[in-house]
Amino acid sequence: MNAPIRISSISQACKMQGLGPPPHPMISIIECSQLKESPGISVILDFYMVSIKRNCNNLMYGQQKYDFDEGFMAFMGPNQILSGQKHEPGYEPQGWMLSVHPDFFWGTPLARKIKQYEFFNYSANEALFLSDKEEKVMNDIVANIRHECNGNIDGFTQNIIISHLETLLNYSERFYQRQFITRKITNHQILDRLNELLIKYFDSDDLVNKGLPTVEFISESLHVSPGYLRSLLKNLTGLSTQQHIHEKLIDKAKEKLSTTSLSVSEIAYGLGFEHPQSFNKLFKTKTKVSPLEFRASFN
Repeated sequence: MNAPIRISSISQACKMQGLGPPPHPMISIIECSQLKESPGISVILDFYMVSIKRNCNNLMYGQQKYDFDEGFMAFMGPNQILSGQKHEPGYEPQGWMLSVHPDFFWGTPLARKIKQYEFFNYSANEALFLSDKEEKVMNDIVANIRHECNGNIDGFTQNIIISHLETLLNYSERFYQRQFITRKITNHQILDRLNELLIKYFDSDDLVNKGLPTVEFISESLHVSPGYLRSLLKNLTGLSTQQHIHEKLIDKAKEKLSTTSLSVSEIAYGLGFEHPQSFNKLFKTKTKVSPLEFRASFN
């Protein structure tokens, strides 16, 4: 595959697809049926992209199979890579693709708030699967945005479109929260795998060399993006990924403090801490007692 092509403007993206310039230079809505096949081509986008697609065949992402005939919603932020794929037989995509340049948000509250929507950093296999009712809500909002883009642009246009975009993103966040709840089996499997991974990690004799597990390491091992994992865990357990790491770390520290004669420093180093003081501080923050006070309670 060739090196990715950087797409700096929405007009450039439309031109690559053989389409005319968008009615508004910083926002466009393209029907998926208009998109041409571009296998082997990768692009880096300098803008945000939100899309709803249907009838995309059964596709494999990682180890999971998704029926994209149901309709799914995907999000991409600036500087992410989008790769063209060869269409499967019978490929007749339905849906739309909404692109918005960050400059369009300039001077509005959404310029800052949009960075808080974590789903722009989710992976392809973490798409939002919509019910028919939810999809209608999204389609209606996009229809309003399209109406504004295709109308006479005036002093109200930007604020009205920004309002619709914020509504679209807020509904997206709501529907993702629903998905975390309704896809319990898949999500709890991830939670089980997280617990197994952390137990195995902290039982390792090589913690001194490996150091404490990072959120990035955990996410890669579970084949999910850091943002999706954090949101999923928050919904299932109320704890972030980092807090789960700390919980397992403290459990292991308690085990060593209560069943071995190792010094606190030896335990700290054995758990991957570079400085015992950091271990002492974390332990007391989590348990309200120091490691020595905890050990004394067993004597």
